[in-house]
Amino acid sequence: MFSKSRINEPGPKADTEKPKTPETPAPRGDFVPSAPRSKPVASVLSSDLTVVGNLKTTGDIQVEGIVEGDIRAHLLTVGETATIKGEVVADDVVINGRIVGRVRGLKVRLTSTARVEGDIIHKTIAIESGAHFEGSVQRQDDPLSNGSGTPKLAPPAKPDPAV
Repeated sequence: MFSKSRINEPGPKADTEKPKTPETPAPRGDFVPSAPRSKPVASVLSSDLTVVGNLKTTGDIQVEGIVEGDIRAHLLTVGETATIKGEVVADDVVINGRIVGRVRGLKVRLTSTARVEGDIIHKTIAIESGAHFEGSVQRQDDPLSNGSGTPKLAPPAKPDPAV
């Protein structure tokens, strides 16, 4: 039932144990790999950066500069010095700066320094005192699924052949 443990035996027998091989290569030089992170760090667009074009990521973006184009991300943080001219689509949107265009998000938060000129389509919204907002607000259960943000219209009627 019980067996003698090998912990106290003098050493491994050469014929019974396999030589140990490293599973991962040893680090070279000064490089030491870091532990894997559970969540990647947000991409930061600094205040002296101007981007003309669309940005799309499944991660997080923090904008401090100017973006002329649409942004799609998981979490978008718009800094106080930032200006975005285009549509914003994200799960979470925190606006401290300026957006000119439509905002679509599950959770949208306008802080006291926010300036938004455009419509907001959201599931939940918070607007702090002092925020500047010009546009309409519409609540939807899934604001990210509707690509255009406008209701679909019925197809045009066919002309009456009798006329």
